[in-house]
This record gives sequence, C-alpha cells and structure tokens, in this order.
Amino acid sequence: MLMKWDGDLMPYSQLIEKMLAGDKRACARLISAVENDPDAAEKIMRQIHPYTGKAHIVGITGPPGAGKSTLTDKIVKKLIKEGKKVGVIAVDPTSPYSGGSILGDRIRMQDLALSPEVFIRSMGTRGHLGGLSKHTRNALKVLDAAGYDYIIIETVGVGQSEVDIVKVADTVVMVMVPGLGDDIQSIKAGIMEIGDIFAINKSDLFGADRTALEVNMMLDLNPDTDRRPPVVKVVAVKNEGIDDLIKEIKDHLSYLKESGKLEERRKNNIKEDLVELIEEELRKIVLTRTEDKNRLDDEVIEIYNKNKNAYEVRDDLMRRLSW
Repeated sequence: MLMKWDGDLMPYSQLIEKMLAGDKRACARLISAVENDPDAAEKIMRQIHPYTGKAHIVGITGPPGAGKSTLTDKIVKKLIKEGKKVGVIAVDPTSPYSGGSILGDRIRMQDLALSPEVFIRSMGTRGHLGGLSKHTRNALKVLDAAGYDYIIIETVGVGQSEVDIVKVADTVVMVMVPGLGDDIQSIKAGIMEIGDIFAINKSDLFGADRTALEVNMMLDLNPDTDRRPPVVKVVAVKNEGIDDLIKEIKDHLSYLKESGKLEERRKNNIKEDLVELIEEELRKIVLTRTEDKNRLDDEVIEIYNKNKNAYEVRDDLMRRLSW
C-alpha cells in the first residue's frame, strides 16, 4: 500500500536515505509516490533536488514498430558491461476505455530488471499527449538523485506532435526503420528537428539504404546547425551497430559540454518545468476562487450570447483575482 503523506517528513525521508544508498525498492516506492500523490511528489522533489543533475538523460523515440524497446534493451546491456548504472523509464500508451496500460516494454526487458545496476520503470501515459507520461519528469528526477549514470526514456510511438521528449532529454535518439515510405514525409515536420542522433533500425531489411538516404536528405534541408546529427545503421535484434550508436550518444554529450549547450538545454528544460508548475498553480487559483459563485459558468454564458468576448472576461477575472 502506498504511504500517504501525513505531514510527517520521516517516512519519505527514510526512503530517500535508502534510495541514496542504492536501495532499488526505496527508489520504486518513491516513484510510486510521485506518480500517485501530488502532495507527496512536491515534498519529495524539494528534498531530492540537491542530488539531481548528474545523469546523462537519453530519449529513445520514433514511430510505432521501429524497435525502440529492443534497441533500448541492447543499449542498456552494453552500458552495464562498461560498469555503468542505468535507469529506464518506458512510457506505454494507456487505454482510453479501461484506463489500463499494457506496459509491454517492461515485459520485454525482464532479464535486465534482475541486474542490480539496472532500474526499469514502466509508466502509462494516462491520457497525457506528447509521447510521455505527465509524471515522467518527477520519476526522472528520482532516478537522477539515485545515482544512475544514464537514464533512458523510451517514449510511446510518436507522431508529428508528440515531441515532449526534447524537453527532458540531453540526447534524443530518433529511431527509424525501412519501409515507412510516405510516413517519413508525414512526420518529418514534427519530429525530424528534435533528433540529435538518427538510428536506422532493422538495417538488414530491404530499403535500409534508401531510408538512411532520405533521412540524410532531410537533414540537408537544415544546414545552419553547427552539428549535423549522425545517421547510424543498426540491427538491434542481432546486436549490430550498438557500439557505434553508444559512441555517438557519448560524443553528443561531449559536444554539449564543450559548446556550453548542455547548460543551455538544461536551463531551458528547467524553465519549461517551472512554467508548467506556475500554470498548474494559477489554474487551481482561478478555479478555486470562481467556483463558489459559479462565476466561470456565468461568464461562459455571456461569451456564448456574444455579450462579452473571452479576452475581456480574462482581463476582468485577472483584475478581480489580482494579488
């Protein structure tokens, strides 16, 4: 049973101490807390903040069926052979009908879960758009504080608008596969720009060279960047090209550090996080201060009847709610 926050810091403080000492169960319980209890999440985030910011956060994203889970599995196995600690957050789609989630990525990586150097957590999107779970950021911070060298976030299969991974990751690996055809054209505007590395998975299939060529041609359309994203051909199921991909991931982090872009990217991500927290709090304030007199409902009727417009109602409410 999840411990509820009762005003006493001791239970979660003890869990945090155990997590910092390497206890995986404590880490799991803290992630459950930040997923399910907003009050606990805030207090836990306050306590672990000084311990965050050390992990290399890698996003694995791409269209459905690209083999992201298999690729993640192979990358993790290579990294732990190097003596690294690796955390994995695998985001799976949530059913809009039952609210349940298959969490298939965790099933595929069962053997990795037994390793003391690996922590795997599956999270349902719970209806949140963008390819990530709403609580991914907090879970990420828990794993970061726990001392994992790499944290890999595997998103759900993404489309043109699902690009939230760029807001949390240091390095984004875009996974493509042969045979997408026009699908590459349809998704390029949304996600081609966020890839730091492009991995052409299933490169033993017919059309792999053409897919790599198409990706390179699209990258040629944006020649103004100071670093051209590399295109790496891999066959995850055969463990081919994984070493090359990991080298590119490490090289990208070196580039970010040397160019100062790592600090810039992380500051931007913190800003996004901060703005989201402020928006959430402002929403609560507006709803709380207007619900007693049904003010919002009344104003909606005024707007519907064309007696007012949304902008003047907004300005009026802001004046009334001004602190």
